[in-house]
Amino acid sequence: MRVMAVDYGDARTGVAISDALGMLAGFTTVIHSRRAEQVLDSLAQLVEQHGVDELVMGFPRNMDGTEGPRAQLYRDFAAALAARTGLEVRLWDERRTTIEAHQILHASGKRMKNHKKTVDAVAATLILEGYLTRKQKERG
Repeated sequence: MRVMAVDYGDARTGVAISDALGMLAGFTTVIHSRRAEQVLDSLAQLVEQHGVDELVMGFPRNMDGTEGPRAQLYRDFAAALAARTGLEVRLWDERRTTIEAHQILHASGKRMKNHKKTVDAVAATLILEGYLTRKQKERG
């Protein structure tokens, strides 16, 4: 079962897709667009190309667990993605994923100004890994 994680953003959307067994992140990319329709088209193409069975999308929460100011925008985008792909979109708490993604890139020696190119894909990978880990624990 292939799972695709989405780190939706204003200018860039990170994507990570698991291997066929749904165990590890296997493919990552960044969609560079500010237009929601274009992002939806690109995501739907990736779902079809990679045979994705399940979607998970980062969801903005405040550090105290309440919904962030952009929550409704993300809910609306998730609903549009579900309608476009025919797959349910599970919302995943994305607190600290971007911070952790920057830390990973920094630790790997990437210069701060180069983080912009890949940070969204790394954040999507963190969302995917967290989701896959929880699914594995639930299976026992």
